[in-house]
Amino acid sequence: MKPIQLFFTVILLFLGIHLKAQIQPMSLTECVLMAVEKNISVKQSELSLNDAEINKDDAKGNFFPTVNAQANHTWNIGLNQDITRGLLENKTTQYTSFGASFNVDIYNGLRNLNQLHRANLAILAGEYQLEDMKDDVRLMVANAYLQILFNVEILAVQKSQLEITRKDAERTQSMIDAGTKVKYDLLEIEATMATQDQSVIQAENNLRLSKINLAQMLLITDYENFNVVNIDVEAPFGQILFEKPKDIFEKALTHRKDIKLSMTNIAIAEKDVELAKGTLQPSLSAYYGYNTRVSYADRITGDGKFTDVPIGFVSSTKEPVLRSVEGNKAIGAVPFGEQFDRNAGHNIGLRLNIPIFNGFTARNRVERSKVNLLRSQNQLEQEKLNLENTINQAYNNAEGAYKFYEAAQKTELARRKAYEDAINRFEAGVMNVFDFNQIKQRYENAASDAVRAKSNGFTSRRRSPDGLVRLLRPSSLVKETL
Repeated sequence: MKPIQLFFTVILLFLGIHLKAQIQPMSLTECVLMAVEKNISVKQSELSLNDAEINKDDAKGNFFPTVNAQANHTWNIGLNQDITRGLLENKTTQYTSFGASFNVDIYNGLRNLNQLHRANLAILAGEYQLEDMKDDVRLMVANAYLQILFNVEILAVQKSQLEITRKDAERTQSMIDAGTKVKYDLLEIEATMATQDQSVIQAENNLRLSKINLAQMLLITDYENFNVVNIDVEAPFGQILFEKPKDIFEKALTHRKDIKLSMTNIAIAEKDVELAKGTLQPSLSAYYGYNTRVSYADRITGDGKFTDVPIGFVSSTKEPVLRSVEGNKAIGAVPFGEQFDRNAGHNIGLRLNIPIFNGFTARNRVERSKVNLLRSQNQLEQEKLNLENTINQAYNNAEGAYKFYEAAQKTELARRKAYEDAINRFEAGVMNVFDFNQIKQRYENAASDAVRAKSNGFTSRRRSPDGLVRLLRPSSLVKETL
């Protein structure tokens, strides 16, 4: 390879590696769309919906008549009688038969109609289930996305605290050099700095794990280069308390996909009861059949030659009694079309079926359908109870998180002021290093608690009544359409 070619090859490889490493950070909307597109559970729900649509086509087909046609060609090989000589000999004969049948249901207890209605309800249930599954995916992705953002914020807090401690160490070293502080004071700060360095490492690890978690949801294997758009989030807790839990519950009953799914399942169960009852009713159908047969065997006919054949004797004269008999010959088979018409047969009629006794099968099917209906109704009531309980818990959690967040903000502000005052007192030599570290540690804990309080505010709210994910988001996240 020429030097110039080698040079450009190396440049291209370097650019390829560099471009691979520079993956564009993904926004919340992009993450949600990718997750919904790739999620296996969503794909399974889509396939179930396709099955429901196919079942609807089957239900439509029940209204059409059934038409069947058949054809049969037979070879008889072996010992057969020769029609010209009347002798048995090994030969092959063959014939062809044709037939067609037509059947249509006139009445079958409205089962066809109920089956079509059930198929439509099954499609509707599949759509609700698919949307509910997508909502679950959106919620998981949004929570994972926000977890990354808060881990970023926690890491920033830990790094900021570590940097402050480093400055404290530098300040203390200067004071030691000036003779106003002793070596012990620096050792205490260095110990604190070592502990904070561990906290930074742990925060970095938590951030890395949260990115891997979201990447796995998106079926992304390049964990190292995966990243999200880092935005500044604030928790507008006031949005939580705009409505009362009872009002939210009433709205949820009309908008939540899982509630609609349970109601649709009740309607399906009702149709199953009607279908089962239909088997107890008489059924009436009409039918028509046509069949014909074509043989390929030769025909026997006279050859026009007559022969006197003795058939007896005159008793008195002993003279033979003769009869003129025409000879036979074999000719080809009857023409195909002629046999088609000659051998054609038709049958037409009505078929009435009245169920009288079938070992209690039909009756048990009805009772079993009624049990399933009651089970579906109970499931709906349980879904309502669970929803109301979830809303009340989420509301109370959000209300508590709001109060905790307010308190955390006030605590952080007070601890920061106390720390700033402690810095001045420590530098003035009127505060020992132990008390200084205690005040500093309380401030650091307050800052971390404030971040966690904001994170809890985001995770305290579950699904909104309209079935979509509604997070406690700032204005920047409101623009993200889920």
